[in-house]
Amino acid sequence: MARHLITSALPYINGIKHLGNMVGSMLPADVYSRYLRQRGHEVLYICATDEHGTPAELAAKERGIPVAEFCAQAHDAQKAVYDGFALAFDHFGRSSSPQNAEITQHFARKLNENGFIEERAIRQVYSPADGRFLPDRYVEGTCPHCGYDKARGDQCENCTRVLDPTDLINPRSAISGSTDLEIRETKHLFLLQSKLQVEVEAWIDEVAGEWPHLASSIARKWLTEGLNDRAITRDLDWGVPVPADTWPELAAEGKVFYVWFDAPIEYIGSTKEWADEDPENRDWKSWWYEPEGAADVRYTEFMAKDNVPFHSVMFPATEMGVREPWKKVDYLKSFNWLTYYGGKFSTSQKRGVFTDQALDILPADYWRYFLIANAPESDDSSFTWEHFTATVNKDLADTLGNFVNRVLSFSKKRFGEEVPAGGEPGEAEANLGAEISRLLAEYEEQMEALQFRKAAAALRALWSAGNSYLEEKAPWLEIKTDKDGAALTLRTAMNLIHLYSVVSEPFIPSSAAAMRAAFALPGDEARTWISAEEATALTTVPAGTPFTVPPVLFAKITDEDLESYKERFGGEPTA
Repeated sequence: MARHLITSALPYINGIKHLGNMVGSMLPADVYSRYLRQRGHEVLYICATDEHGTPAELAAKERGIPVAEFCAQAHDAQKAVYDGFALAFDHFGRSSSPQNAEITQHFARKLNENGFIEERAIRQVYSPADGRFLPDRYVEGTCPHCGYDKARGDQCENCTRVLDPTDLINPRSAISGSTDLEIRETKHLFLLQSKLQVEVEAWIDEVAGEWPHLASSIARKWLTEGLNDRAITRDLDWGVPVPADTWPELAAEGKVFYVWFDAPIEYIGSTKEWADEDPENRDWKSWWYEPEGAADVRYTEFMAKDNVPFHSVMFPATEMGVREPWKKVDYLKSFNWLTYYGGKFSTSQKRGVFTDQALDILPADYWRYFLIANAPESDDSSFTWEHFTATVNKDLADTLGNFVNRVLSFSKKRFGEEVPAGGEPGEAEANLGAEISRLLAEYEEQMEALQFRKAAAALRALWSAGNSYLEEKAPWLEIKTDKDGAALTLRTAMNLIHLYSVVSEPFIPSSAAAMRAAFALPGDEARTWISAEEATALTTVPAGTPFTVPPVLFAKITDEDLESYKERFGGEPTA
């Protein structure tokens, strides 16, 4: 048994996320966590809301409530959606927690002691129309590298280059749209990343060989361009305060740490939040501090490509500069973007499906399966209602759901409410067992490799193998001439249903639970992983086991449903 620490990119506090955010970090992290737990590993899956920065302040101002109250409400709203998607976090914390403030300030002090933080007077964008300094992301303009006209002052979403506001062409305030911007002097703390460049490069050379090409190429691109010293404080009211014992003047001015400095540290902070809930039985340092056990931990991060630079270079540089043995990421699983008919999801234009809306119209398992089976791993992928409908109807309703219903309903009708005995397995069962074993080994291999689309294909093939067996044996005909043979076929098929209930759980946990509940098996037996070797026999559910027929697992999406969804959420974007 291994110890696995898993984190997914922190969803920003401002607003419910769309399906692209779900498939780009939290959902695959949950699928992987569930799989590892089933295989007997010790897993800690940590996430949190990212709560600091100007967007939270502005949203609270718009609502007319204090920013702390806004964030508390928004955190609960997001958590409710993630619960609805059955995301099994061990802890879903908040970057505004005292634990994160404590650890962030500790990191800053250590970086300063070690000569990696410097106070500098800088010239920063000030907007007279807004009466405030503008944080980087609230200056917009044209990217000098790719020409994208909606680039932010911290990063271009189009080419992922990290920017400064003064790099932008034709800059404007993202708050008011004003182009009347001034440059005024203010003091800030800078993280001297340039002094850590060589160390970060050596570390990337050591660990990034296993990473997806997307993640490693982004990290190396950033390093090739050279690590720049970055301001890590801002003139804001909401954030982790600069500690007065180290920087009294800046603390008196109300400076706070930049959200991109404290947000990755919240992975550690959220783990401490988790441990503080049960300090007698939980130890956060054993997951993060190498001398206290974290050296044996396998740490996997999940995120979309726009977050990769900060997690592959900036946060590791921060950890290195602290000069303490904090756990760094072993494997960074990166994703491209999920688009909506090839265009961006847009709240303002009412185009695309957001996670709360998704749960309003269909159960979570429909979304979980489709998103992972079409995860944007090697390239961007496009959500369309036509593709979604076809996938749900074919894979979930026809291939899996119909198999379960046909087998259990027919067996109940002809043999009663216990698994029938029947004869001894023959050639068809031997061939089926070998095929199931092969496909399950493929499924396990792809899950271990975090290749989610390939894992979904192997899972789909497992379901299809059961249908092929059922069509070959045709128990509805077999029973007319060989009742024991039909009973054997149904008993074998019921064992397939149980196997599906176990191995499908990472993808469709609610439906898997419904399949498991069909059989009166002891709790431990019902959920125990069935290895590829054990799957050959298909004997986990013995004859005489009571069973029930569950409700329809997956209702088909009709043509009328399809048209209504397109009308409600928008079809192909016009631009």
